Amino acid sequence: MRTEKEQNLLLRALDAFKRKIVVISKDFRILVSAGVDSLIGGESPSGKCCHEVFYNRPQPCDNCPAKKVMDTGKPSLRDLSSSSLSKQKRSCLYAYPIADEDGQEVMTIFNFELPALDGLEEELRRANSFLYNLLQSACDGVIAADVTGKIIIFNDAAAAVTGHSVEAALDHLNIRAIYEGDGAKEVMRHLRSDGYGGKGKLKKYRIKAKGKNGEKIPISLYASIIYDENGNEAGSIGFFHDLRERIHIQQKLEKTQLQLIQSEKMASLGKLSAGVAHQLNNPLGGITLYTKLMLEDYDLEDNAKEDLYRIFKDAQRCRETVKELLEFARQTRQFMKPLNINKALERTLFLIENQTLFHNITVKKKMAPFIPLVMADSQQLGHVFMNIIINGAQAMNGTGTITITTRESATKDGVIIEIADTGPGISAEDLEHIFEPFFTTKEEGKGTGLGLSVVYGIVENHRGAIAARSIPGRGSTFTIELPITHETEKGAEHAEFA
Repeated sequence: MRTEKEQNLLLRALDAFKRKIVVISKDFRILVSAGVDSLIGGESPSGKCCHEVFYNRPQPCDNCPAKKVMDTGKPSLRDLSSSSLSKQKRSCLYAYPIADEDGQEVMTIFNFELPALDGLEEELRRANSFLYNLLQSACDGVIAADVTGKIIIFNDAAAAVTGHSVEAALDHLNIRAIYEGDGAKEVMRHLRSDGYGGKGKLKKYRIKAKGKNGEKIPISLYASIIYDENGNEAGSIGFFHDLRERIHIQQKLEKTQLQLIQSEKMASLGKLSAGVAHQLNNPLGGITLYTKLMLEDYDLEDNAKEDLYRIFKDAQRCRETVKELLEFARQTRQFMKPLNINKALERTLFLIENQTLFHNITVKKKMAPFIPLVMADSQQLGHVFMNIIINGAQAMNGTGTITITTRESATKDGVIIEIADTGPGISAEDLEHIFEPFFTTKEEGKGTGLGLSVVYGIVENHRGAIAARSIPGRGSTFTIELPITHETEKGAEHAEFA
């Protein structure tokens, strides 16, 4: 127990403290106070309700800290900064429970100001705001997680790549759900080793993330372990870049490079073929002419006629090869007109459907009803379609299905033609050489190996592209893409078809 002298000294000290302090009962009446007399004209506030004295209110304040003490039995703080005109000081009311000399619970409330704390909080708020804006403005995805895998940072770029919303990721998503399979464990294993950028670091590591829809997304990952002040692992953070567009561009570039190599090879062989064809054409013409005259004008023995006929047929076959060489060398003139691809295909099918080879073949047509026109030579494209369709029929030995599909390209700047068969397919090794001159998989004497080379050259001359894909045992598909022409509607009405 304090002596009366000690109590008086303590009261003087409270007065000198220059802070408002009141002790109130459960009915909000002031039992004792310090530093508040000046607020009420020098009168003692004892016995009056605190809300009447300080706020001129008939009822206790809604956010009264004393009321919270009554409800919870624990100390309570009320921040008065929002109602203060001074931005340099933070004014607070602090209430906590005590017991009077009779053991009854009363509350002590005092007012204090923290001028330095307000500046620190503002500085912290600005720092947090800058960090948040920095993470959100990053072009790459940023994800951080604690040691349990709970995600604590997830920026907009990460949401765009994975398909998970920022709110869902921060609310319940675990870092393990971001990676395919055991990817999260794999990343942490590498982070804890020295072989991937130093312990605690992971640099330019390729791995697959898992999108919300289950898509496997290739990413390039930079990651670090976050350590606390004692050197223990507190979490990890990763910065990752979506590689899908880069891989797509790389694949497209590789395809273009292969097409360029093929074009250069075709151009070189075309020049050679043109020279050889012209050198052979005249002698072959003489051979066929004179053998035909001998067969018609001379009375020869049957054996001699048979031999001459063989010479005549072989010479004709050679002339056909020379003709293909000339086509391959692109010596023929093109007559380019707006062309309706569907009609060109129908014309080709009309010319071949009655051939014996097609009697047991079903042709399925999946042609878009409204297809843009292309600028093309109808005769040359007819040759392209006929060559591919006949090759497919021969591959199926005259029994199976050929499916012809036409549609506008996804980019709306081209027309796609797909011709698929249900034949034995083409091996991956042969598929690499299928458009090369003189390459053939047919039996000797049944193909020159120039058919698809000529097809390739024709499509290229039309500023188009052709590709083949196949799975052995499941048929082959040839895809041709031709650029559309921007002719008028009048051109569409009178478009050439074959």
